[in-house]
This record gives sequence, C-alpha cells and structure tokens, in this order.
Amino acid sequence: MRKSILITGAGGFIGGFLVEEALKRGFDTWAAVRSTTSREFLQDERIHFIELDYEDQDRLEETLRDHAGEWGRWDYIVHNLGVTKSTNYLSFEQVNFGYLKALTDALRSTSLTPDVFLMMSSLSVMGPGDEKDYRPFVSTDIPLPNTFYGVSKLKAETYLRSLEGFPYTIFRCTGVYGPHEKDYFLMIKSIKRGFDFSVGFKKQMLTFIYVKDLAQGVMNALEKGPLYKSYFISEDRAYTQQEFRQIVCEELGKKTVIPVTCPLWLVKMVCNIAEWWGKVTLKASTLNRDKFKILKQRNWQCDTSDAERDFGFRAKYSLREGIHEAIAWYRQAGWL
Repeated sequence: MRKSILITGAGGFIGGFLVEEALKRGFDTWAAVRSTTSREFLQDERIHFIELDYEDQDRLEETLRDHAGEWGRWDYIVHNLGVTKSTNYLSFEQVNFGYLKALTDALRSTSLTPDVFLMMSSLSVMGPGDEKDYRPFVSTDIPLPNTFYGVSKLKAETYLRSLEGFPYTIFRCTGVYGPHEKDYFLMIKSIKRGFDFSVGFKKQMLTFIYVKDLAQGVMNALEKGPLYKSYFISEDRAYTQQEFRQIVCEELGKKTVIPVTCPLWLVKMVCNIAEWWGKVTLKASTLNRDKFKILKQRNWQCDTSDAERDFGFRAKYSLREGIHEAIAWYRQAGWL
C-alpha cells in the first residue's frame, strides 16, 4: 500500500520541490495550500490539494476528520510552513510557532498523529556561534537565537519536544537556494550587473544547501531516520563571499565584477530604513533589523555528520553544480 504524505507550505519555493520529490517516490501526495496560494509550480495532476485554516482550531480539526473519513490518515507530514520576513514581528510568533501548535494539537485531538512529523526549522535557531575560531555548530550546542525569526522557530521546536510520544524530526537548514528562489537570485542578478555587495570586513563563512538535496534528505529522513532528533542540513563545506562571487561569475560568463564591502553601521542603517518603509507601505521588506543580525553573522558552518550517519544524508550538489543548474533555470524562465 502506498504511503501518504502531507506537505504544508507547498506553494513556496521549498514546498514545490518537496512535492516533486514525494511524487517521484510514489507517495500519495497532498499539498496544503490556501485559496490565494500560487500553484505555478504545482501543476502535476497527481497532486491532491487541501486547504487548512490554522487560525480556526475547530475548523482545522473538522477538515482533518473529513479527510481521514474519506482518505485515512497521512503516514508522513512535512511542516514546511513559515515566514522569514514580516512588517510585524508578531507574525513570526503567529505563523512559525502558532500554526505548528495548531496543527499538532489538531492531529493529536483527532487521533491522526502520523508516523513521522518533520518540521523544517532553521540554522538561525543557533544564534551567532563561534566567530573567533570559527568552530562549526554541533548537535550538542545550546541554541541561542538572536533574531525574532530564530526565536519563533526555536519556540516551535521546543513545543514539538514537549509533546509526549509525538513522533517528530527537526531539520535545521542553512541557506537554501535553487530554481524559483528569489533572495539568492537577487545576489546573482547584482553580480550579472557588475556589482557584488558583501557585509562587514571580518571573515565570513557561508554554507548552502541546494533545494533538491534538501528535498531528498527530507524524504530519506521520513523513511529511514530515527525519531526525536534535530539535524543540521548543509553541504559539507563552507564558502567565502569571494568564492561565491567567483562561482557565479564563471557560470554567468562575467569577467568584470566590482566587489563592494559595506560597513556594518551602513548596512544597519539601510535595514532600519527599509523596515520603516515596509511598515509605511505595509509590504514586508527583505531588509530589516532581524535580517541585519543574520547578515552580520560571521560563521554559518555546521556539522552534518549526524544526518549522514542516521539516514545517509550527504549533499550531492556542490555550490558550483547547484548554481550552474539554478542559473540555467533563471535564464530559461526569463529571470536573467
């Protein structure tokens, strides 16, 4: 009998690739969306759609019961829903923590707990880390988030752990890039125009994970991984901004790019202004005070050996290979 899977946040960048990978593995695949969710990258006719109202607990539970009555429970759930930027910091609390709590509470109250509930968290739950000796984060490190985003993700993680017998797995992902993604795309677009902007003069070590590697890692963890554990998910090496720029330049065929290093005080000022303007226009800005703390962080290295040991995770794509594929997609889609 085929396994069934529910993927929340399915209309987002990562969600689309999770759905694609689930279909490849033969899962009966359900995509949780809203009525306003774009389905541009959810065109496969095998996808089942379901709308979940996380702000109405009674309605959420009724929807789950109705689904179970017709289709049965889901074997796996990947909770990929979250916000990374907002004009109101309460949105981090409401969505990143509140929606997870609403869903897990509804699953438990309707006796529809899956075999595995995998939460997509973030490396941001760890905070700044070692910016002197650049020691990678390891599984025994205590999370000390310094952003509203990181705090909200850690609060959701903590709630999951508090649920007795609830079968969770947590992925703490580093920067995810690939086709359809927009933030790293802006960096690539800037380099194509001849400028590469970096933040701060102190050495910064960046880590990345290609979205297809992440999607495969999620499915492997669902099928093979142990429960009640958190995992760092990243390519097993770090890069400097200069190495990132060089890779992008070579893939674009760009020979001349001017590197511009912005001092932290200037970046902080720009982020503050951008956040203020976002509140005035009611449009969430990519740059804000929370984002500044992320931009200034010097060390994003993490130890992925637990994931490799427990379910065979190892990134197949190097940054060069991932950038090559992403740029090819951006060009084909007319973004570049």
